[in-house]
Amino acid sequence: MDQEYEERTKTRQQEIGAVSKALAFLSSDEAHDLFTRTFNPALLQVQSVSRRDAIAAVLAKAAAKSQDPRLSNLAVSARLDAFTKVKKSIQDMVDKLIKESEDEIKHKDFCIEELNNNERDTEMKERDRDDLVAKIDDLASSIDSLAKAIEVLKAEVAEMQVQMKRAGEDREKANKEFQTTVADQRATQKLLTAALGILKGFYEKAALAQIKSHDQQQVGQAPPPGFKSYEKNAASGGVMGMMSTIINDAKAMEAEAIRGEEDSQKTYEDFVKDTNNSVDEKTKDITSKSETKARAESDKVEAETERDSVLGELEQLANENADLHKSCDFTLKNFELRQTSRAEEVEALKQSIAMFSGASFSAFLEKN
Repeated sequence: MDQEYEERTKTRQQEIGAVSKALAFLSSDEAHDLFTRTFNPALLQVQSVSRRDAIAAVLAKAAAKSQDPRLSNLAVSARLDAFTKVKKSIQDMVDKLIKESEDEIKHKDFCIEELNNNERDTEMKERDRDDLVAKIDDLASSIDSLAKAIEVLKAEVAEMQVQMKRAGEDREKANKEFQTTVADQRATQKLLTAALGILKGFYEKAALAQIKSHDQQQVGQAPPPGFKSYEKNAASGGVMGMMSTIINDAKAMEAEAIRGEEDSQKTYEDFVKDTNNSVDEKTKDITSKSETKARAESDKVEAETERDSVLGELEQLANENADLHKSCDFTLKNFELRQTSRAEEVEALKQSIAMFSGASFSAFLEKN
């Protein structure tokens, strides 16, 4: 396209030169005087027609070379119309070329501004996209960490509740054993105390009877014939002492069991209290982390929506950039050359108009 444009521009300049020469030749004062030296109206009319034909031939040749339909139209107009109409057509071409030049300048300014705006907007949206992607990654990491922490806390709470349940079961079992132990020790004490009382009553009566019998013997009364004197069992004191020891041991075991039960109950109550406090703290922590996780999930959804919107805007900016390059690349690349060529073309056409208006023809004749 650039090569074709350069060839067309070169041909256009040659075309303009040929047209200008033809116009200069036919519009000069010398040519006008030459054509009007005789006062024969018929000859003047023929000469005027021949002059238009000559200009038309030159324009037609230039149009064929440049493939410009506007010059072809001018060639036809040169044959059919007066020079004033041809000059108007050339002036219209000048005006059109000037308008094209102005429009191209505006288009160039538009392209530069829009490409710069597109580049700036793209950079800003890319920064927004990168920031949103980083934010989404951070939120995803936070959500994952919070979810794991919540699961750990829930597991710890469940484990503490299980331990507290087991401790309650163990406490209940230990209390039943305590009740059995105390009941047994108290029953033992009661039984042995009763037995000890019986033995003590018997042996105390037997001792009293021995004292009375001894007193009677001293006063001359003898026991009946056939009976020996009754004596206390030598082992009775040891048995009663052992029974008293067992009773005391039972009382001591009862007291120790009561103290152990009180200690176990206090330990259980402290354990339940501490566990409940820990469960409450962890439950509050779970609630707080769950709320934080919910906010992070909401922020993540919002950031993802915003990111998708930014990606859509980036795609739109990319499409706009592609359209701008299609519309602007050729203009921006060839702007100076096209402006220069168009200015030269306008100048040449203005010279042609000046020649139609009576510029000097002698220079053209001498050059040829």
